[in-house]
Amino acid sequence: MISASKSVREKLEQMSKERILILDGAMGSMIQSSIITSGQTLKECHDLLCLTQPGLISGIHEAYLKAGADIIETNSFNATAVSLVDYGLAGSAYEISAAASRLAKDAAESFSTPEKPRFVAGVMGPTAKSAGLCHDMNNPAKRAISWDELEAAYYDNARGLLDGGADLILIETIFDTLNAKAAIFAVQRLAKERCIDVPLIVSVTVSNTGGRLLSGQTVEAFCVSVSHAKPLALGLNCSFGAEKLKQHIAAVSAVVPCLVSAHPNAGFPNHLGVYDESPESMGGCIEEYLREGLVNIIGGCCGSTPEHIAVIAERTKNYSPRIPPELPKKHQLAGLEVLQLEADKPFASKKENPDFIRLIKEGHYEDAVDIISEEAESGAAFIEICLEDVSTDDMTGFLNTALMFPDIARLPIMLSSSRWDLIEAGLKCLPGKSLVNLIGFEQDGAEFQRVALLAQAYGAAVLVEKNTTPFFDAASKPV
Repeated sequence: MISASKSVREKLEQMSKERILILDGAMGSMIQSSIITSGQTLKECHDLLCLTQPGLISGIHEAYLKAGADIIETNSFNATAVSLVDYGLAGSAYEISAAASRLAKDAAESFSTPEKPRFVAGVMGPTAKSAGLCHDMNNPAKRAISWDELEAAYYDNARGLLDGGADLILIETIFDTLNAKAAIFAVQRLAKERCIDVPLIVSVTVSNTGGRLLSGQTVEAFCVSVSHAKPLALGLNCSFGAEKLKQHIAAVSAVVPCLVSAHPNAGFPNHLGVYDESPESMGGCIEEYLREGLVNIIGGCCGSTPEHIAVIAERTKNYSPRIPPELPKKHQLAGLEVLQLEADKPFASKKENPDFIRLIKEGHYEDAVDIISEEAESGAAFIEICLEDVSTDDMTGFLNTALMFPDIARLPIMLSSSRWDLIEAGLKCLPGKSLVNLIGFEQDGAEFQRVALLAQAYGAAVLVEKNTTPFFDAASKPV
């Protein structure tokens, strides 16, 4: 029996030590199936059904709970203003998010018992716009959406989900780590304002069998890049189906100290758009995860049904949950790939290059990129961007342009400036785990503490002294 006085995080962590937790399956394909069966045609967005057909959504939740799900996902994958604008519903993002959570919460509470409590994961999808990927090759300095726009939309989304009763937040189907970092920032900003703990599950999708995101980042680099969120679980979803996703789940399982989740597709869709993998065949692939002790939370994504989840839930009974590994203390940064640093190796900052500054101020970003490309080609471990006398727009435009070049994008970026506005503008462009050089700041007082903690909220490590360990942990004090 789980103590009612424990927090959601404590309950889930306790349960995950005792058994593998079951996440539900697909919402979209279940909606499509229900609509087709009833002879209707769906012309509205799935998320709006939380308001227009709440009984349909509640019925899907209940079917997954009957199948054995411990955690059910809200029908809110597109419930941000960024995604709902395509349906003329941008102003309804909060209302839809809150309704989605209420429906799931009511269903979960009706099935919960002291022995088997049920939980609601408020779902935040990736949106159709990317803050980290170039959408116009003729204008690489621009993005389809800014960090600020995206973070504001995720904040409103999270506000509705939590107000509706979600127990935790699931940021899923991530293809652009910068979008995920904006979502994490929004949730943590809201949690701080409300003085509450909001457990996070952060789940990425890979775009090729080599295990890279659409952005080109490896799953290991992704894990490093979102580690500042201190997530309840990290994992993968969607992608290529359970069989081909296994090697990438294994890679995550080996490198993270938190729980590991997986909810793969039920195979690939056929020419009719139907996912052919049966509950038994998918269950067999998932059983390999269980046999090798790779996961703590398991469920299904596109094409999976309550029947799939019931088979998976039954098979988990024969296996023990993954035991998080004891990992050595590491100082890691990430671009598209991971960089492990030697903690006792001193860092030497370079001075501003006048030609470099001039090119950036004149808007000749690609010419400025040529200068730092020489560092990448010469074997630099990371790229330092040292700027003072430029605008925040120039910082953004230059970094967006630089990240178009694979030799630079694969490396972590170190931002050096005595101006916090420039550092912050840079952090809003960087999908990886960067390093912020705060040696130029006055290293005492409330302002230093504020910017150091804010840099970490953006996902960066912080350099605070020369010739010492370059990292400042959020739980400690700057020295």
